[in-house]
Amino acid sequence: MLICPAAIDMKQILVYADSLSWGIVPGTRQRLPFDARWPGVMENTLRVRGVAARVFENCLNGRRTAWDDPFKPGRNGIVGIEQVIEMHSPLDLVIVMLGTNDFQTVHENTAWHSAEGIGALIDSIRCAPVEPGMPVPPMLIVVPPAIRVPDGPVMPKFLGSEGRCVGLAEAYGDIARSHGCMIFDAGTVTTTSHRDGIHLDADQHVVLGQAMADIVQVALQPLHSEESSLVGAEDIRRR
Repeated sequence: MLICPAAIDMKQILVYADSLSWGIVPGTRQRLPFDARWPGVMENTLRVRGVAARVFENCLNGRRTAWDDPFKPGRNGIVGIEQVIEMHSPLDLVIVMLGTNDFQTVHENTAWHSAEGIGALIDSIRCAPVEPGMPVPPMLIVVPPAIRVPDGPVMPKFLGSEGRCVGLAEAYGDIARSHGCMIFDAGTVTTTSHRDGIHLDADQHVVLGQAMADIVQVALQPLHSEESSLVGAEDIRRR
């Protein structure tokens, strides 16, 4: 039986992120499979609930919000983001979860700098040259969980980062609200791994993916009457 594509309200979601979402296994260079990574957990959870969703992952190890990596090219999150939006349009939602790599030792960033990077990313996404009639997608900014004291192979790259990232959730919240974006602090439901202090253990991918499904399911619903488009994800979860 053929099903007309128009009969299926397929929601298209872009996850624009770094190694925490790419699914690197802490302490290794291995990768979790799609169904075990939080974007896959989110997609599968939404589908079980009857929400037809397709998740596009654009997750690059080492990606910053708005800074270059002096050792590896292509890690500046702003470079190429407009084309990423264009190639996947029309999009119903863009989820941005970046910031951890802003605190690598090659940078002297604070939470304020990283939040400014997120603001620049938001502006770039809204400038993407999508086709006429296609929407500028709404955005959900996800604050990565706080960095622990780094350990293992990543330690030289992140030495001291656990102190410089303090206040990130508050700084991201201010930027997201000033730009009219939804905001969710992943640190309210998950933590980084004890193994390396940076990435997510497999069980935390499940926790985060399920929490994100809760948020996204409501975020995809149209806002009614006098509700503002400026809605915090923490408010969405209470509805």
